[in-house]
Amino acid sequence: MPITVINSFASWVLKQRIHQIELFLKYPNEVQEELLMNLIRAAENTVVGKKYDYDSIHSYATFTERVPVSTYEELQPLIERTRKGEQNVFWETPIKWFAKSSGTTNAKSKFIPVSPEALEDCHYKAGKDLLCMYLNNNENSEMFLGKSLRLGGSAQIYEDNNTSFGDLSAILIENMPLWAEFSSTPNKEISLMSDWETKLPAIINEVKNENVTSFAGVPSWLLVLMNKLLAETGKGNLLEFWPNLEVYFHGGVNFEPYREQYQKILPKKDFKYYEIYNASEGFFAIQDLNYSSDLLLMLDYGIFYEFIPMDTFGTPDQKTVRLADVELFKNYAIIITTNSGLWRYMIGDTVRFTSLSPYKIRVTGRTKHHINVFGEELMVENTDQAIAKACHITRTEIVDYTVAPVFMKDKEKGAHEWIIEFKKNPDDLAHFQKVLDETLQSLNSDYEAKRYNNMTLNPLIINLARPNLFYDWLKEKHKLGGQHKIPRLSNERDYLEQLKKMQSEVFGLK
Repeated sequence: MPITVINSFASWVLKQRIHQIELFLKYPNEVQEELLMNLIRAAENTVVGKKYDYDSIHSYATFTERVPVSTYEELQPLIERTRKGEQNVFWETPIKWFAKSSGTTNAKSKFIPVSPEALEDCHYKAGKDLLCMYLNNNENSEMFLGKSLRLGGSAQIYEDNNTSFGDLSAILIENMPLWAEFSSTPNKEISLMSDWETKLPAIINEVKNENVTSFAGVPSWLLVLMNKLLAETGKGNLLEFWPNLEVYFHGGVNFEPYREQYQKILPKKDFKYYEIYNASEGFFAIQDLNYSSDLLLMLDYGIFYEFIPMDTFGTPDQKTVRLADVELFKNYAIIITTNSGLWRYMIGDTVRFTSLSPYKIRVTGRTKHHINVFGEELMVENTDQAIAKACHITRTEIVDYTVAPVFMKDKEKGAHEWIIEFKKNPDDLAHFQKVLDETLQSLNSDYEAKRYNNMTLNPLIINLARPNLFYDWLKEKHKLGGQHKIPRLSNERDYLEQLKKMQSEVFGLK
């Protein structure tokens, strides 16, 4: 089919959708208020709806007075009832699918409900919106003349009590429309393989002969795939066997620490990178412009948003604000109410707003993944940007990293201890350390104040990780591939000590 016909059809689809997008761009708060009331009305006769008397809730204020903010652990008993076959517990339509997720902190799995409405009106709707926005910005795109390489999680679909579970990517692939299946690679059977080390060569064997024009996946794991592909084929870059590559849709972790590595294997001046923000709980935001770092918050996917300012998070003064009351450049924890029956659910992510008209965000980290032992309020966004700059200046490349505090002891001051696995080690580690520390101070005034004259914090410490240390750590935890992520920051030393122990064991140290 000629590209003009394909793009004309896509433009027609976009025009059908664009007036809805324009509606929430023009009336964002009204759209969100109406959405909340629709969600409440839909769940009036559920167990949750009767418990909180949803029938009499007609305002946001009443909703927040009655329904508490909840973590997964607090909602788990209700979720387990549905997993065992009971329906109409927290959502009106039957819940048959659960996205299995352990995030980056818990070894214990979470089972996030995925309703039919969430599949159609959130996840798949977002996928179509993403493609439409991209084509709207790139009218001469030839993306649809080839296939999209997808790298999902390593998980099968399992059945239990007349319900099914797997990671979100597996659920989406299992329910994917035929047209999407035909335009994707690898095939469904390979995409759903559970063992990463078997899956990786199977993907390479299939995709190297395809005409791949776009790809999607978590940057860290996709880089593993691409480097393996280049090593096995002896090619210098990806364009040597995929000359029509034009865009990478990425999410899951911050792209900045990996950007220069991608630019080396994709030496195409006008190659596009598009960021998305989604999770097992829903699809939240999309990069709507070429070469932008801001994500448009999508307000009509069946998700009602609330936010907790991080400066009060976890304190007696903690407060929740709706979208209409957020402020620019302030860090917030996200609370969501969804069309899968998650009511005032604390997802665990943090964002800051870069625009209020329209509402645009950047993901800054996780509520559990920051360091604030000494009042430094260090966020993942800070460390990702700092390590990217340090790598650029010192011409090094990283595989992964994690950071933990060194607690004050006796008269010793505190510090931050890093363990970094480099793809290419810095020629001068002390210089890398200095650039990293100074960049962090320039990005975070609280960290800068604590580092001033070593007043509270001593200079940061860097441990050089052996090759494959993070890979082996994830493998030991059965978290290889796809959607699993290294915890970047922690207020405790658990992750760091586990990694240091694995490192010393290999080198025969005690």
